[in-house]
Amino acid sequence: MPDYGLKDAETYMLQIGDALVSLDVVERHFVCNLDACRGACCIEGDAGAPITEEEYRQLQELLPQLLDDLTPAAREVIARQGVAYVDEEGDLVTSIVGGKDCVFTCYGENGRCMCAIEKAFREGRIAFYKPLSCHLYPIRITRYPAFTAVNYHRWKICKAAEVLGRKEGVRVYRFLREPLIRCFGEAWYDELAHTAEIYLQQKEK
Repeated sequence: MPDYGLKDAETYMLQIGDALVSLDVVERHFVCNLDACRGACCIEGDAGAPITEEEYRQLQELLPQLLDDLTPAAREVIARQGVAYVDEEGDLVTSIVGGKDCVFTCYGENGRCMCAIEKAFREGRIAFYKPLSCHLYPIRITRYPAFTAVNYHRWKICKAAEVLGRKEGVRVYRFLREPLIRCFGEAWYDELAHTAEIYLQQKEK
């Protein structure tokens, strides 16, 4: 099989531009199954969603249009510490309620968790979709001086998404086409998709 990327002791990666893309992104399947998980990624974990300084400013500006959809507890946290904080690793992340729930969580039918930011966007009330890190999940981006790492984060609460992805034959990079284009641009994504197809064809031989 041709060498499509950089090899280390444990894994292969595809190099697309200055980004190193884990083969998990290409090989594994994923389609969100909200009927099964009910949006658990918004309320599980020990830190908020990573955001940029620009996203922080946007969320501050948009807050008045989001407050009515937030829980009383979330509004209290925001009043006390704002829409974001710096976590133990030094990253800027959305504020959380009770040590886990994102403050921008709201609830829809049957108790399903929803993102209040995305809800407002879909209703045409704001022009900002949601933070890129949320849009990209389960892909996580880490930027280093020499390259950008693109990794697939496996989480037990997303098991149903892996099952549905295999059933429908949708790979992670295909499911996340829109946010990957948002992050890297369409030309980059097209190169990734083309390279991934070649790699998968060769892998099946």
